[in-house]
Amino acid sequence: MSELHIELKRIIIESLDLEDISIDDIMDDEALFVEGLGLDSIDALEIGLALQKRYGIKIKASAEETRQHFYSVNTLAALVAPYQ
Repeated sequence: MSELHIELKRIIIESLDLEDISIDDIMDDEALFVEGLGLDSIDALEIGLALQKRYGIKIKASAEETRQHFYSVNTLAALVAPYQ
């Protein structure tokens, strides 16, 4: 697991106040929304805001590609990597 993956998992846990979830509970390729971790659209907004704040990424909430980027930790890492 890369440092970026660990950092993204921390961002997810902290921005959503997931007290019962640890970094090891989140699989890199597991779906974050609906099935998998079970997050919802409000959670996506919170994560998006945290990523914008941390990395300066501009995210369009309505874009289909945004949905693809938010699928898993791996896809979030691919989105964030150029901004590190």
